[in-house]
Amino acid sequence: MNSNQSKKFFDYIVVGTGPAGAVIAKTLTDDKKTSVLVLEAGENNDRDRPIRDSRFALELEEEFFPQYFWQGEGVPQEFVDDRTFEWTTGRLSGGGSSINGEQYVRPTPAVLREWERLLGSLWSPEQAIQSFKQLEDYHGKTNNPDVHGFNGRLNIRQAPAKPPSVTKKLVSAIVKATGFKKILDYNDPQTPIGPFYRWQLFQKTNGERESASTAFLSSNNMTPDGIGVNGRKLRVFYKSNALRILFERKRAIGIEFLKEGQKVQAFARKKVIISAGINSAHLLMLSGIGPSRDLKQAGISVVFDNPNVGEYLTNHTLNTATFTMNQKDIPELQNDPFALYTGGAFLPHPLSGNGTRRRAVQLIGIVAEGQLNIAIICLQPKSRGSIKIQNNDPLKIVLADEGFFENDDDLQAIKAIYRTYIKDIAEKLSKLDPTYQLINPTLETINDDELLEDFIKENFGHNHHQQSSLRMAPINKGGVVDRFGRVHGVNNLIVADAQIIPFTVDGNTSAPAFLIGYTIAKQLLNENFN
Repeated sequence: MNSNQSKKFFDYIVVGTGPAGAVIAKTLTDDKKTSVLVLEAGENNDRDRPIRDSRFALELEEEFFPQYFWQGEGVPQEFVDDRTFEWTTGRLSGGGSSINGEQYVRPTPAVLREWERLLGSLWSPEQAIQSFKQLEDYHGKTNNPDVHGFNGRLNIRQAPAKPPSVTKKLVSAIVKATGFKKILDYNDPQTPIGPFYRWQLFQKTNGERESASTAFLSSNNMTPDGIGVNGRKLRVFYKSNALRILFERKRAIGIEFLKEGQKVQAFARKKVIISAGINSAHLLMLSGIGPSRDLKQAGISVVFDNPNVGEYLTNHTLNTATFTMNQKDIPELQNDPFALYTGGAFLPHPLSGNGTRRRAVQLIGIVAEGQLNIAIICLQPKSRGSIKIQNNDPLKIVLADEGFFENDDDLQAIKAIYRTYIKDIAEKLSKLDPTYQLINPTLETINDDELLEDFIKENFGHNHHQQSSLRMAPINKGGVVDRFGRVHGVNNLIVADAQIIPFTVDGNTSAPAFLIGYTIAKQLLNENFN
């Protein structure tokens, strides 16, 4: 590779165009004075039909097309029969927001209170609501201005307008089985628990996908090939893979990156901001920030020894239950094919007793191949994984061990979900319509402890909800960054993405990533930040 020595200077350099990176880039350049370079390893695929058309969303999550995804695999999972799972996210403009299942789920106040106790009022539920209102352009049945915003850039659609029969039957069964009343808006802090007809989706009103790219890197901000318009000092380099952060002693001064076969360096006058998602921990370690022993073994000079880098990795678990269904209910789904899901619910932990209102289980109705599936997500996993560096090759995948079921409480929780929720939902659903019958797992399997454990492990799926490998916390409490996203032990370096989540969120991770990006962007604009 030839080294390009011509120096490129910007006020800020941002690595990654996902929810946090795109929000930061757009917000910082709003003044038409601040210059920002954004590096994106993939391309701008916003116009591609599989990315634009929401009907492809679930297929994208299943297939991991190489033109849109990082191609990686985690280490075998000891407690899931040594199975391996993909270690991947979106490798294109918008990052994970361009390939995910489009569910818009904010962290509940219960989670944000934990953030606030650790980090201060900047991360309080009250601040979060104000930020989400400023981000949103909300379209749906709920129109409470105290909860939702209607003038932001991020289109959110509550769908479908008219729930189909399968949704009504499923939600009715969940109400009868759990005793929780149907709710209209799970993102309203007053109603975080209960079954509901309509998901809130990252979609425009016509059903097309809304991503970090379409919302914040759109044509009124920049050209499709990444040049800012109307005086905006924004530049996005596509097909540009970050290799390492450049330091002058302990001050971050720029990024070295691979751009179409050329090794290039760019320099930041103010800050370097890492918003690379699951790749952020790897980039920090490649740059000399991490456990000193591992870095030295990998042939990397240590800039700052922090054993917390790559630790506390968390992901939500994913399982399913499958039902036969009334085939007459299927055509109705075409009334809004962009709605994607057939109802759902957020519920408490099945082993927590009757008093709790803390969200711990996510149920998602999905019709596929003539069957009704309930996706089951455990939102309070106790297991923790880690990210370890192999060597100093920036193009080699890290050793990602997500640690599924490392804590046996997670397996027990999922067994209880089947026995407490799924079993009762199946009974109520079949009474409403006998054509709806639970077929996988069978009741025999649910009632047999060994069979159920085997089913859970064999049926185990993988979420793209990785978080917390670079926790936002004091260093003596497992932290890598402080409450402003500033990396401990060095200067002028920020991490802003879902990897800095300090306590596991109780829902999908895109909304929290937008919140993190917007909160940190506002702090960067605050002259008292430094």
